[in-house]
Amino acid sequence: MIDFRSDTVTLPTPAMLAYMQAAPVGDDVFGEDPSINALEAKTATLFGMEAGLFCPSGTMTNQLAIKTHTQAGDEVICEELSHIYQYEGGGIASNSGSSVKLLRGDRGRITADQVLAAINPEDVHKPISRLVSLENTCNRGGGACYEFSAIEAIQKITKSHGLGLHLDGARLFNAMVHKKEDPKQYGKVFDSISICLSKGLGAPVGSVLLGSTPFIKKARRWRKVFGGGMRQAGSLAAAGIYALDNHIDRLKEDHSKALEIKNALLKKEFVKEIFEVETNIVIAHIDGKYNATQLAAALKEKNILVIAMTPTLVRFVVHLDITNEHLAKTLETIEKL
Repeated sequence: MIDFRSDTVTLPTPAMLAYMQAAPVGDDVFGEDPSINALEAKTATLFGMEAGLFCPSGTMTNQLAIKTHTQAGDEVICEELSHIYQYEGGGIASNSGSSVKLLRGDRGRITADQVLAAINPEDVHKPISRLVSLENTCNRGGGACYEFSAIEAIQKITKSHGLGLHLDGARLFNAMVHKKEDPKQYGKVFDSISICLSKGLGAPVGSVLLGSTPFIKKARRWRKVFGGGMRQAGSLAAAGIYALDNHIDRLKEDHSKALEIKNALLKKEFVKEIFEVETNIVIAHIDGKYNATQLAAALKEKNILVIAMTPTLVRFVVHLDITNEHLAKTLETIEKL
């Protein structure tokens, strides 16, 4: 099978597996796993932030960030396509007791003016606006990237109004490679950042939450409450270290392959529109000979897996396990549809 359903389906490379096998381990709840400690320090240094916290998933790092930033009754401001709202099981409400104010942006991206207008006034009838969360790249926006100047403008608003600013950076390295950005740019403007190691970077498990030392100390306590304290998990952290050292620059290959898929799809009469392809995600609007579900089924018959996100939208996600041969087979199959 050629699996474009997500970049979470990647398998560790032989070199990554060897690195994992050689990793020293200890009890992380006691703070004694050297590989986890090294990963947390490495990611914090990379972004110029004070501390990091290794967790099993990006959902956990996002939810820990929200829990740490907010109190019950507060409000979180985010774009309506945000992963924290769409795909995290209602965790903002159930974990943190916070409400959500959804903004309609451009493919998952919001502006400083929208944020300013969304901040509640001092009014006992309204929740306290406490946190703004951005997603870069935005999954449901087709891997859309923020312009960094837009992020800086939002940060000025949050800072002047006393709100926290969190980044769901599940695919942040894709954005930084595409935009030729430095991680330390992000560390300077965000109060917390979640980075995922198990998507384009190819590690089997794990995300890291970054922030100040007091913030991460508090988040570590909440991680224990959430059941996220791990023991001898250094092998998993080692995969993340290997990914950071070896798999960032190669993300350009995924982006290039995604553009080839976009160009092949644009030749088909049943493809009405494709979101701008900046990184590794291709979302096509399907109408005519197929709907989205029918197209996904037709591709599956040819051993190609994609996701029908809606009745009209199909998503391809390119990752390190998509070889040149896989790409050629996919392009040939699309041509014959």
